[in-house]
Amino acid sequence: MKNYKKILLVAAALAFGTGAVAADKLKIGTEGAYPPFNLIDASGQVVGFDVEIAQALCAKMKVECDVVTSDWDGIIPALNAKKFDFLAASMSITDERKQAVDFTAPYYTNKLQFIAPKGSDFKTDKPSLKGKVIGAQRATIAGTWLEDNMADVVDIKLYDTQENAYLDLTSGRVDGVLADKFVNWEWLKSDAGKGFEFKGEPVFENDKIGIAVRKGDPLREKLNTALKEIVADGTYKKINDKYFPFSIY
Repeated sequence: MKNYKKILLVAAALAFGTGAVAADKLKIGTEGAYPPFNLIDASGQVVGFDVEIAQALCAKMKVECDVVTSDWDGIIPALNAKKFDFLAASMSITDERKQAVDFTAPYYTNKLQFIAPKGSDFKTDKPSLKGKVIGAQRATIAGTWLEDNMADVVDIKLYDTQENAYLDLTSGRVDGVLADKFVNWEWLKSDAGKGFEFKGEPVFENDKIGIAVRKGDPLREKLNTALKEIVADGTYKKINDKYFPFSIY
């Protein structure tokens, strides 16, 4: 009986140690409120660049995957609480986040750029921004950049979603918004964004975006291998070209 119990304990330990890689089905975590990277469409499906890349990685790993959405503020705790197995939500790789999760190699590179009303006298140098009200999504690189670089001259308004930042921009409650260039690019094409434009050059150009997994999870290397494969066989480019007329890799 003791040997039998030992076998069960070893088997349980091995099963736990293999983590998400051994699962027949994985759950992809994303926000679902960050077009064109992740959003919920009219039919209620979670779609977008992040989701298609994640599904392509699952196909390479020969694993079925479902998509789970989570509020941005709680998305890393949700990953670590095992509500999903990996996180594909346009998350910047930062030293602070590396303390809580592990990241794959970057699957695209982001830039931060201001947008403001067309024709407005909105300059992006620090003296010109003095007294301006600037919006950004909370717990993002854009929000952090503003707090680190502009907190002494601008009034920073942080929002739970990017859409709410845009709503305050269109209503005139903020003078400008700082966000990911490609997200801004998508919004500027919308009806709501037609009266707005990019201002200045990107203020940060080397924002590496990765897929997050729980610390020590071997799924990370499986995802890295799959990412190399979808880049090499053209799958990545096909998805990229569906959303952008330029490469974001």
